[in-house]
Amino acid sequence: MVRDSAKPPQPPAPRRGLVAGNYCHDVLFRDGAAVAESLGGAVSFIAAVLDGLSIPFDLVSKVGRDFKYATARRPIAAPDRETTLFHAYFDSGSGEEDGREDRVLKRVCSCDPIAPSDLPEGKFDFGMAVGVGGEILVETLERMIEICEVVLVDIQALIRVFDGVDGTVRLVELKESGFYHLLPRIGFIKASSEEVAYMDVEEVRNWCCVVVTNGKNGCTLYWRDGEMKIEPFVASEVDPTGAGDSFLGGLVAGLVQGLTVPDAALLGNFFGSLTVAQVGLPKYELTLLQGVKDEVERQKMQCVHSLNGINIEPKFLKPAGHDQFHASLSALKLQFKYPIHDCPRELSSPGKGTEHSSVLSA
Repeated sequence: MVRDSAKPPQPPAPRRGLVAGNYCHDVLFRDGAAVAESLGGAVSFIAAVLDGLSIPFDLVSKVGRDFKYATARRPIAAPDRETTLFHAYFDSGSGEEDGREDRVLKRVCSCDPIAPSDLPEGKFDFGMAVGVGGEILVETLERMIEICEVVLVDIQALIRVFDGVDGTVRLVELKESGFYHLLPRIGFIKASSEEVAYMDVEEVRNWCCVVVTNGKNGCTLYWRDGEMKIEPFVASEVDPTGAGDSFLGGLVAGLVQGLTVPDAALLGNFFGSLTVAQVGLPKYELTLLQGVKDEVERQKMQCVHSLNGINIEPKFLKPAGHDQFHASLSALKLQFKYPIHDCPRELSSPGKGTEHSSVLSA
């Protein structure tokens, strides 16, 4: 008797990503007075989401000899440089309701950029270029495109420039950034409602998916053949900082796990809404995260055409159960109350330090 030696089918290996962007030190000034300081950088918010949903990834980040924080993944230390430092100035007496229009952001000092040689060897299923202080070089993004199946880019990594005297941040047209020729080779580019004015969406959507975050109004997807608004989640906003980064983390986590683009964007909106309801880096309860994982798995089963990862043609149609997915996540969110936790390093008197200073994107 010949025994069948064939091995039972094995589950697919976890899809591994590469996230590139520097950690920062952020200091918040309210009406001219320093009120708080905190760990900053888009990577800190994105890592919180990806780790919370058990998405494996490598992180490449550079810090200086003065880096103050303990992180789950050790950054590259530049012994002769200081950590990138941002000062954000808010005037509570003017500006729009969301507090963004009256913000002045300054890069006080910058660490070394991330070079192609800093990236690990090997191939990755997805890459995320999420610099905030000019640390993503053109050649670094090009290398990420070569080693990653698909690359997602936050536009702030491409269009931010900094005044040579005081470091004030301003934005330039995407066509003038030096990165424009790479757009046909990336999969997704994310921009806020303010940043999108610096790109020609009608042109860029022919090359890659454009995702525009609209704060409390959710987000909008633009691709070659159409566009789609994705519903928001109700949130009690106390600090919009990092919402865009958390959104991007949720979007990628959804895509990696096989959700269609609309469902993944909905998951991004969900994590963005959790972030604005807290001050500082969001803290996710384990039971909430498990509930999210269960809902994602349930929604995957509803999809006839699952992505099975993000390295193939994205699916933009809303699948069966999209509205129920939104309702289930909303119900899950109501089960948890998140206190407004203090910033890691409080500088002001109690009651005046309730703003988080990682103001690098929203």
